[in-house]
Amino acid sequence: MEDWIFFLEFITQKTLLIMTGLNVLLEAVANLAPWAYGLAGIGAGMSAIGAGLGIGNIGRSAMDALARQPEASGDIRSNMIVAAALVEGASLFAIVTCLLVVFMK
Repeated sequence: MEDWIFFLEFITQKTLLIMTGLNVLLEAVANLAPWAYGLAGIGAGMSAIGAGLGIGNIGRSAMDALARQPEASGDIRSNMIVAAALVEGASLFAIVTCLLVVFMK
């Protein structure tokens, strides 16, 4: 139980750090109005591509692990889903930041 509490505190601290950094970036990019829209679109696209590659690597590794140890399929599958959700969450933060740049005026 203590491991989960430590893990949740760690994730919360890192999320707050990321959100603070994104807020600073939003304020800095707000002054680049002519370039902001194009760069925001490129950033959202890169985030989606990165998430797709990351989730693909997670799936590939999980399939390799399932081929080696079929008896551990439940644990591998649940860990794969959690890791994919974390990758997708980080991508969602990036896409929301890019959309905020576009709609913040």
